[in-house]
Amino acid sequence: MKQNVLRSYAKLVVKMGANVQKGQEVLISANVNDNYFVKYVVEECYKAKALRVIVDWHSDDITKLHYKYQSTKSLGEVLSFEEEKLKYEVAHLPARIYIDSDDPDLLKKINPNKIKESRASRGPIIMKYRNMIDNKYQWTIVGIPGEAWARKVFPDLPKSKAISKLWDLILDVTRVNGDAIKNWEEHNEFLKNKMNTLNDLRFKKLWYKSSNGTDFYIELHKNVIFEAGSATTMGGIVYNPNMPTEECFTSPKKDTAKGIVYATKPLSVNGNVVDNFAFRFEAGKVVEVIAKDENHKKILEDLISLDEGASRLGEVAFVPFDSPINKTGVLFYNTLYDENACCHLALGRAFTECIVDYEKLSEEEIKAVNLNESMIHVDFMIGSADLSIKGETYDGKVVEIFKDGVFAI
Repeated sequence: MKQNVLRSYAKLVVKMGANVQKGQEVLISANVNDNYFVKYVVEECYKAKALRVIVDWHSDDITKLHYKYQSTKSLGEVLSFEEEKLKYEVAHLPARIYIDSDDPDLLKKINPNKIKESRASRGPIIMKYRNMIDNKYQWTIVGIPGEAWARKVFPDLPKSKAISKLWDLILDVTRVNGDAIKNWEEHNEFLKNKMNTLNDLRFKKLWYKSSNGTDFYIELHKNVIFEAGSATTMGGIVYNPNMPTEECFTSPKKDTAKGIVYATKPLSVNGNVVDNFAFRFEAGKVVEVIAKDENHKKILEDLISLDEGASRLGEVAFVPFDSPINKTGVLFYNTLYDENACCHLALGRAFTECIVDYEKLSEEEIKAVNLNESMIHVDFMIGSADLSIKGETYDGKVVEIFKDGVFAI
């Protein structure tokens, strides 16, 4: 990949993604194999007058060794130095940049019980600190091709060609080509206009139907709104958390989901790719996991049992089936991209920022909106070419939101 293209992408990540502020610290999470790109991101952070940039490196190979040889107890411990790092983040609110290139099948051969139990142990401690900084700092997640990921997406191509092709796709759907900053300003305006249309309608109930068997109902609280594109911290700093993004999303009432939803794309869960699955809901909770592969079923059952909120929904998102990502015809095996190909739902944690004036509310007032809480947030795709979504507004009107997989409003 040409150096000028990498620099352009890095600048977009820092300026439009994390929107690093003068004097702010930055924490970057990246794979050791991605140093060739990370160095440009670090440089752009310093050009934005960052105070300091810290890179938290990881390795697919070493992660697999940790899971292979450590005990479940050891994997589940949050060590004192890790907790001190979390405390530091609470105190200093660094901007966070996540650079994702990991293997979708990273933990395929690891005992799923070890993954489940260790993450269930670590999760509550980590979430305690994450809750303290929620909506107070900028963060963004972007992708670059890792070798294993590229080979997963393009198994019939040689390594170098697979990586090159995945790079081309990422740059295209992330709107890096041309004037990247201007591209994102225009895209955010488009998404905000769609978001405003949805919010003006004030939906109370949503019904989903598709010929694949999806027949699903859920409710929205009157004080919840749709969000899209850029986000804003409680301190007023605008940033773009997901690059790319094509969604308008909100968080539903946690105890209202009813019916069955079928996934329309495979999903990478804890380093394992699962597909051909569905969830059946009653009173907001998954009561049945349906999957053709028993191992996939077990992985999903483990996922929804991590905590009380893992079996409930924290997000509903509208993405037209003719989105730029879906038009590529490529399955990315990466949620950042695949969730922006079509409509999706998410198990787990809801978005408190979807509550009107959330920053002015007490903890009790936020809880009264009845959104889900969990240590996980896992998106799964349900969009199809014939997906129909209808909504009932708070003034009693029934509106066709999606018809044949795309917006009807």
